[in-house]
Amino acid sequence: MEEKNHKTADLWSGLALAALGIYIIFEARQWDYLAPDGPGAGFFPLWYGIAMVVLSGALVISSALRKQGADSGGIAWRRVGRAFATWLALGVSVALYGLLGFIISFALLTFFIVAVMYRRPLRIAATVAVASAAGFYLVFPLVLGVSVPVGVLGF
Repeated sequence: MEEKNHKTADLWSGLALAALGIYIIFEARQWDYLAPDGPGAGFFPLWYGIAMVVLSGALVISSALRKQGADSGGIAWRRVGRAFATWLALGVSVALYGLLGFIISFALLTFFIVAVMYRRPLRIAATVAVASAAGFYLVFPLVLGVSVPVGVLGF
């Protein structure tokens, strides 16, 4: 019985995401696809909407093709908790942009994900966090000239 509910949830989720993707595509088509300097305002939303439609279609098809008894049923609360912890960490990271700036907030988020979610040693988590933040800083503010939120420390 739970397998049927799971298949139904995947079906309806896929259909809802497909509808959202179609809406995004129609809205993005109203904006410029290409501008004189490169991609326009509609470029990324259009491809994002297309990706949503394709992937939600795959979800609908996989739910239709799934055999009975393929899922063990029940909710894996530990996994759900880990997913919510990651979303909470992302939310806290975004909330800290104004105070700490993007680079430090991103480094802290990366550290949390590597150290807590992937359970890697603190040394590895710190190395990944610093390298990722430095990479973002090198690519966006320095190379591309794109401003990112700056905190009280100046970066």
